[in-house]
Amino acid sequence: MAVKKMSVNQAQLSLAFQHDKDFLVSVFEKTAGASVRLVLTDNASSMLSVRKEGDVLLVRLQRIFLGADYETLREIALFIKLGKGTLKRFRAFVNDMCGSISRKPRSFLAKTRGKYYDLNAIFQRLNWEYFDGKLDSVITWGIGSSKRAVRKRTLGSYSNLTDLIRINPVLDKNAVPSYYVDFVVYHEMLHAAIGILKKNGRRAVHTREFRERERLFREYDKAMRWEKTGK
Repeated sequence: MAVKKMSVNQAQLSLAFQHDKDFLVSVFEKTAGASVRLVLTDNASSMLSVRKEGDVLLVRLQRIFLGADYETLREIALFIKLGKGTLKRFRAFVNDMCGSISRKPRSFLAKTRGKYYDLNAIFQRLNWEYFDGKLDSVITWGIGSSKRAVRKRTLGSYSNLTDLIRINPVLDKNAVPSYYVDFVVYHEMLHAAIGILKKNGRRAVHTREFRERERLFREYDKAMRWEKTGK
């Protein structure tokens, strides 16, 4: 069982922690009633995972939780024990600590040059055309399959914690028009420029501002038509 944070990659942390590893183990073992082997990670895409190994519970936990309050640690301990839970405090703590996780991947080799399209060239061109050259996000081709139609796939993603844009390689085809690839990259760059906002306590991604700026793309109508009809 695992708890994951959306579209986040490995990141390096720089926090002033108030607990040590042994303290967390003692809290988890006391509540779970079992032996716990704790591994602290820098992985921000999988914040918490639990696996049973014989009589021992192997817990992998993002190291930001060395700075969590006792009630949050207790909530994690109950999750370890029961294998389920709402984890409201856990998620609130992650949201509060987002600023303490570096925005760049600790070690990452971006792949920008595809068979037909060079993402770095597209990013740089759009950056100057629409964002005054202010964005410094990392962009890369992701891992994917080209077996399904473009219009049925998740074509791009943006991680606000690592400032990383991933583009589905299903777009790296001669049959996919360049203006549509540009649009997908522009869409994810907008996420980088606007950020993730909160509205009524909830994450707001495609806000009114986002939709208005999305329509500023020079070939927006053409891209939308191709996305719907392939023509």
